Amino acid sequence: MSAMLVDEYLPVYDVSDTVATVVEADASTVWQALMEIDLIELGRRRPLIAALGALRVLPEILWHLLHGEAPPRRPAQLRLRDLSVLPRKQGGWILLGERPRDEIALGLVGRFWLPVIAYAQPTSQSFMAFNEPGYAKTIYSLSVRPLDEHRTLLAGVMRTATTDQYARRWFRRYWTLGVGSGARVLVNGLLDVTREVAEGRRGNCGHCDCGSTIFRASRT
Repeated sequence: MSAMLVDEYLPVYDVSDTVATVVEADASTVWQALMEIDLIELGRRRPLIAALGALRVLPEILWHLLHGEAPPRRPAQLRLRDLSVLPRKQGGWILLGERPRDEIALGLVGRFWLPVIAYAQPTSQSFMAFNEPGYAKTIYSLSVRPLDEHRTLLAGVMRTATTDQYARRWFRRYWTLGVGSGARVLVNGLLDVTREVAEGRRGNCGHCDCGSTIFRASRT
């Protein structure tokens, strides 16, 4: 098995968190469901996820309002691949890489602990080498791994590295004050809905225990 994109783009990190679930469907079905999930509809189905997502863009919206500007319009539909075309301040991410039916990795570089996040603007090509002081580099990796013909491991890895001691100190405070838990809620919600969709396409009831989250692992 080839190395995961998350290990290629961020092999050294300060914090890492993983959630995973077993899906009673083949890997191709699970991948298709993951790519088709509408993140805006996900927020409607999981209100806590919508609230956490809003917290990220709320300071920017308030900044626009205080300066007499209309806040950016929210897209009607938003899938994982669509995040790469949004501006950072509107919830956009860098698409670092994708291996179809295997893994997709999205990244951000910013000073996430500020009231209004200050984003750097690296490309997918410059993300690995970015080392400007005072920033944190974050990756969200979502992957599928076949367990057998009809069962798939769907996993999400959230990993962050900082570029100097100043950023490390502030990011650890930011992470400890609840951001780490919020990140787990976001990814776990995405995995749960993906599992429901994929199993629904196989005609499963979706009420058995076989698709429950099987582990959570955090490292700092």
